[in-house]
Amino acid sequence: MNRQPYCRPPQWWGPRLTPWLIRLTQGHRRRTLFQRQRVTEVVCDGWEQVSSRWQAGDGVLITPNHSAHYDSTALYIAGDQHDTPLFFMTAWQVFGQAKWWERQLMQRLGCFSIDREANDRQAFKQAIEVLQSGPAPLVIFPEGDIYHTTDYVTPFREGAAAIALSAAKRANRKIWVVPCGIRFRYEDDPMPGILQALEAMERRLHLRVAADLPTPQRIHRLAEAALALKELDYTEHTSEGMVRERIRQLAGTVLARVEARHGLSNEDKGLPERVKAARQTVIPLLEDPADRADADDETGARKSAAPIASPDERRHLEQDMEDLFFVMQLYSYRGDYLDSNPTIERIAETVDKLEEDILDLQLPSVRGRRRVRIELGEPREVEAARGRDAVEELTQWMQQSVQTLVLDMAART
Repeated sequence: MNRQPYCRPPQWWGPRLTPWLIRLTQGHRRRTLFQRQRVTEVVCDGWEQVSSRWQAGDGVLITPNHSAHYDSTALYIAGDQHDTPLFFMTAWQVFGQAKWWERQLMQRLGCFSIDREANDRQAFKQAIEVLQSGPAPLVIFPEGDIYHTTDYVTPFREGAAAIALSAAKRANRKIWVVPCGIRFRYEDDPMPGILQALEAMERRLHLRVAADLPTPQRIHRLAEAALALKELDYTEHTSEGMVRERIRQLAGTVLARVEARHGLSNEDKGLPERVKAARQTVIPLLEDPADRADADDETGARKSAAPIASPDERRHLEQDMEDLFFVMQLYSYRGDYLDSNPTIERIAETVDKLEEDILDLQLPSVRGRRRVRIELGEPREVEAARGRDAVEELTQWMQQSVQTLVLDMAART
C-alpha cells in the first residue's frame, strides 16, 4: 500500500466540472494510461445502464471495484467513449500531493476531495448534491483503498450507500446505483518482469534467490519471510499456522495495542472502521492546538482540547500512526489469493503488492502491455429509507453485485 500523509487536510477541493475541457483532454487521458501503464485499449460493456438514466435526468452513482492505481483513468476513458462526464470522490491526499495545475485539472474534470479519516461533512454534502441535481454521474470507490486483488472485492465501506440513501430522501428525481467491475489484463507475458521483481525482493530481505521454485511457492516463501520479520518486530517471536491466520492475529495484536494506549474499545467493528477511529483519535494530538480549534467548523473533522504533545509523546503518536498503517497493510493481504487458482493475473497482482510494501515503490512495475475491461451491471433504484439496516443492506448489495461482475469477467478470460 502507498504511504500517504494522514492528517487534517489543508483545505477542501470542490468540483468545477468543465465539459469543453473534458472533451479537450480525452487524448491526454489515453496517452497517460498508455505511457504510465501501457494500456492499449479500454473496452466497456453495459454503459447504457448509466447513460439511459443520466440522459433521463436521474441521479446515477457508479460503484466500481478498486484494485489498480489507474482505475479512475480507465473509467473516465469509458465515459469519454460515450460522451459522459463524471464526478469523482477523491482522497484529499491525491490533491495534496499534486502540483497546482494538476489540482486545477482534477477539479475541472469533476473531482472533489474527501478526508477519509474524518466525518467529512463537506464531501458528503457535495456527493448528495451531485446525485440530487448534478449534471453528471458520480463515481465512488466503496473499497476505499487499492488492494490489488481483482478477483475478490474487499468489504465495501458504508459511505457510498449512506450518500445514495440520503440523496434519495431529498431528491426530486430518481437515484440509481450502478455496480461496476474493472479488470486489467496483460496482453504480453509478464513473467520476465515478475521474476526480476521477485529476485529484487529476495535480495532486499537477504534471502537466497530461489529461482528453481515454482513462482507461487516462491511468492509464498517471500511473503512468509516478510511476515516473520514483522512478527519478531512486534511480538518478539514468530507464529505457526496458515499465513492468513497469522496475518489476522498480528493485525489484531498491533491494533489492540494502539487502542489500549488511547482507551478505545471498538472490537465490535470491522478492522478498517477500528483503524479509522484510532486515527481520528491520534491525528488531533499531533496537530497544533490552534489548528484543532476550528476542525469541526469546516470539514467535520475531529476536535480536541488536548495540549501540544511533548517530543516524547509525539514520537509515540507517530509510532501509533505507523502501526495503524501497518495494520492496513496486513489487512490488504488475503493470505490465500494464490492457493486455489494461481493465475498469471493473480500472481502479477500479488507481486505488485509486495513491491509496494517491500521495495517501498509508489507504483508497482509495469511488465507489459495491458487491456482494461469495464462492465456495468443491472442498476438498482434507491428507495428513500432510514436506519442502519438500510445502509447495511444496500452496501451488501453493491459489494455482491460488483463481486459477481469481476468473477464473471474472470471466467470469460
